[in-house]
Amino acid sequence: QVQLVESGGGLAQTGGSLRLSCTASGVIFRINAMSWYRQAPGKQRELVAGISIGGNTNYADSVKGRFTISRDNAKRTVYLQMNSLEPEDTAVYYCNVFSVLLDQRRLEVWGQGTLVTVSS
Repeated sequence: QVQLVESGGGLAQTGGSLRLSCTASGVIFRINAMSWYRQAPGKQRELVAGISIGGNTNYADSVKGRFTISRDNAKRTVYLQMNSLEPEDTAVYYCNVFSVLLDQRRLEVWGQGTLVTVSS
């Protein structure tokens, strides 16, 4: 009913940058909150950044000042610009979306994950 396609992961060097994208498709009436989570090996999944439908943002303390989340409502896409990358940012990054379907049902959807590896 709702599909998320992520892109932009890959390998970066310490201090480098990557930009993740996540596009939603399906029988969507509206997309509310959009977020990025990450899960490093052996660790729990954690919230990296979130953005409301109105553009309010929140960030994990570990990424404040380095990462920027944004969204394009017309394209149903959320972005995560990651600058000044550190080896500790290595993880699988997941897109998370709260959507309202055409039949007014609410649905939380997760992307398939995209791997970000930062080399020291």
